[in-house]
Order: sequence, then structure tokens, then C-alpha cells
Amino acid sequence: MMTDSAPGTSGAVIEVEKVTKVYRSGSLSVAALRGVSLSISSGEYVAIIGPSGSGKSTLMHILGCLDVPTSGSYHLAGENVGGMSEAALAEVRNRRIGFVFQQFNLLATMTAWQNVELPLAYAGVHRSDRKERAMEALARVGLAGRVHHRPGELSGGQQQRVAVARALVTEPDLILADEPTGNLDSTSARDVLRLMDELHESGRTLVLITHDVEVASASGRVVGIRDGLLTEDDSRYLESVR
Repeated sequence: MMTDSAPGTSGAVIEVEKVTKVYRSGSLSVAALRGVSLSISSGEYVAIIGPSGSGKSTLMHILGCLDVPTSGSYHLAGENVGGMSEAALAEVRNRRIGFVFQQFNLLATMTAWQNVELPLAYAGVHRSDRKERAMEALARVGLAGRVHHRPGELSGGQQQRVAVARALVTEPDLILADEPTGNLDSTSARDVLRLMDELHESGRTLVLITHDVEVASASGRVVGIRDGLLTEDDSRYLESVR
């Protein structure tokens, strides 16, 4: 077992130092993260792997500015996000981070392009520009012929591609993917992982949360997590799972 890696890598997009997260309900306290330190450099493709209850989703929520640490610090692209207001965190999420979720999180009544343009609407982008950029993002993920389809008219793999296009449309520096292949068949899962490779090759920083060793092995670096602590951060780990 390793000790948690200390932040400070030059050009780091993510720097987490001694982060804890404690959930309290009445007199009961549950420590989901117990002093995690992690540095991820610009352009890295990192998989965070762990079983259910390991703390990986809690860590993802903190990395995505969806939650804040109980203690410790988190710098995103050099910016300390720990003490930000909800409004400031929302702006950071929309400006810097693209999210891909297991459940797709698409609005059933909207077409593919309307789902993709939503982050741009929140950012105040003009309507005509929003549609053009949404169409471009869908073309990039191979769905130029499905832009007017609603989620119910698309396969699971196609819905996840729409979700990837939505994550890309704001041109974020960081993509966070939480179990992006979890609801997909093996063929669709391979297609999504190929998309992740393409995003990485385009220079984006990717962090993929998974419980699946095969999915994790598609990344360039694997970080294990168990019981709220990092357990592995070694590229040689990839060789043991291939």
C-alpha cells in the first residue's frame, strides 16, 4: 500500500491536499474520505477505481465542485475552490468542468441538440451560437444524424454520446466521467472508451471514476481508493490488470 501522493506537480489541474469528508446525521458521523492527497497534471487521463462505499463518488463530487471538503484543501487550475460560495462554485463547474454520468441525466422532452446546449444557456451564450456549438459537439461524437432525436429514441450508447457532447460543448479543461460505461452493453462501452481516448488525445484532462478494472486499464494512470484512502497510484498497476 502506498502513502497518498502529495500535491504540487508542475502544471497540475487538480491539487487535493489532506482532504476529509465527514457526513453527520444526529450523533452519527461517517468519514467518507480520510485525508486524501492527489495531484493530477494537465492532459493526464486518470482512473480512480474502488468498490462500492470506497469514497470514490465522494471524491468525484469534490473534484467536480458539487460538494466541499470537511477539511483539507482543493485547488482547481491553481484556484482555491474550498471557500467559494455556491454561486461561485456553479460558475467554476460551468466554466471549467464537463460531466459525464452513468445515468446520462438527459431531459426526456428535449432533443439531443437541446440537451447539449443547456450548459451554454446557463452561461448566457446567445441562442444562435448555442445551437451551432451544440450541433458541432454532436458531430464530434458521431451523432450528426441524430440531433433532432429525443433520448427515448436513442440507444444507451447514443445517449451517452449525447452526454459526452454536452460535457464538451463549453470546451472545458477537465472532463469528469462517473461510471460512464456502467449502463452500457460491451460494444457501447468500448465506443465510449474510444471517445474518452479521443478526448485525451485532444489535450484534455480526464478523470474517470469506476469500479471496473478493465475500464480503469484504458486510462494512462490508475489511482485506487478504499475506505476513504488512496491505496495505489502506480502506472505499473495497469500491467497487472491487462
